[in-house]
Amino acid sequence: MRDLSDIQEEYEFLEGDERYRLLIELGRELDEMPDALKTDATLVRGCSASVWVYPTSDKGKLHFLADSNAAITKGIVALVIAAVQDRPASEVAEMDIHAALEPFDLKNQLSSNRTQGVPNMIALVKQHAARIAAG
Repeated sequence: MRDLSDIQEEYEFLEGDERYRLLIELGRELDEMPDALKTDATLVRGCSASVWVYPTSDKGKLHFLADSNAAITKGIVALVIAAVQDRPASEVAEMDIHAALEPFDLKNQLSSNRTQGVPNMIALVKQHAARIAAG
């Protein structure tokens, strides 16, 4: 997965449909999430599309598997994951993920139904991080 700053650099040079294509491409770059992990327990509530997020950790660093049944939503999921992937759980638990995503201006770039679940997804990621950081 690409670093969020690299994604931002590319995103800033693009406009309109090109940004949608980048999001779709990012979604395709996510690690494959096995169907067995796509359960009610990993489902993010409040998203117009189905979104699943599953946390793993190794030596205190988080690694998320995530998926969506909608291409652009999956790209938004990939942006959130890029902000936190393979970072220490304690760092992610304290991180302002909303601020990290602010340069992408998703609320003005995408329709509200595509971004409505983002706060819930961020909250879920932070909950997982806090739980893993606490041991």
